[in-house]
Amino acid sequence: MTIMDYSVIVDVIKQIKESMTIKKTKYFFILNPSSKGGKSKKLIERLFHFLKNTDIEYQYAFTSNLNDAYTFSHKANREGYDVIVAVGGDGTINKVLNGFFDESGRRISSSKMGVIYSGTSPDFCKSYNIPLGLENAVRIILNGYSKESEIGKIYFMNKWQPEFDNQPFVLNGNSKTAFFACCANIGLGAALARQANSGIRKITGDFLGTFISLLKILISYRASDYIFELDDKKQTLKKVHNISIGKTPYIASGIKVNHKLNEYKNAFYNLLVQNLSFRKLPYVLKTIYRGDKIKNNETISLHYGKNFKIYGNGKNPEVEFDGDPQGFLPCEIETAEDKLDLIVPVSQTTP
Repeated sequence: MTIMDYSVIVDVIKQIKESMTIKKTKYFFILNPSSKGGKSKKLIERLFHFLKNTDIEYQYAFTSNLNDAYTFSHKANREGYDVIVAVGGDGTINKVLNGFFDESGRRISSSKMGVIYSGTSPDFCKSYNIPLGLENAVRIILNGYSKESEIGKIYFMNKWQPEFDNQPFVLNGNSKTAFFACCANIGLGAALARQANSGIRKITGDFLGTFISLLKILISYRASDYIFELDDKKQTLKKVHNISIGKTPYIASGIKVNHKLNEYKNAFYNLLVQNLSFRKLPYVLKTIYRGDKIKNNETISLHYGKNFKIYGNGKNPEVEFDGDPQGFLPCEIETAEDKLDLIVPVSQTTP
């Protein structure tokens, strides 16, 4: 055997070894130390202690505001991390999720998304059965089982513009595109989120704090009419308190929609609450807090559709999704073109 033949064999063996080497999963953790009023700092300390006892390859970044969560997520997707983990509340989760998509609704990488919850209202985790305990959440992330999940895409305005009253959405310098995993609300949803996020839940807890906030808002809230299109069918909705358009059962803090979305593809449920009076309030609250089957009537009704348009409304112009006020009407909602690979318990990945 010549020296040249020997060198060729060595190169072939080296190539075989390299091809057999298992690529280590790269993780990126996006940490919000301010979630849950700063109490998440202790959870983050426990997380680092837990990770020290593993041999995983990871990097991390701390957010100073919610926009940082989007920036870090977008960058980590571009840099080829295999798993990007949101460590925070629903606001952090939503911003990290948005970093996975371009404005057209296409994924910018093959990265998976994981969640370690440290907020006050775990609607996202309850919807996808992601455990709230740190150790169990980390184990699920390290297992890496994922499920393709449909994501909502929403166009809306950054600021309220009176000239858009009763007018449909159009792209302009003040419009924005974003994505949500759970639910969008038009009507009292933004006011409820703002009131519930003001600090009351730190004192009373998630469920009771949101319930008290809801009762407080209902005392002074004035319903309004909306021009509304569901799958291009235009109508005027009268005396509306709230329009919910969602993908998952939980809207906010225990409010649950008993829907049948598994029977539809690329669709949303549409929960309408209108013509509400204090006499009808107990029935509506019982229905949505117990997750009862909804029997459509003049006060509460459930519908399904793929495309929604809500025209401008000067009386109640705000748009809320995934737990936070985000912008203003008019808006359009549809399903994002690509699905999100979300890490979930193994039981969630089976049909």
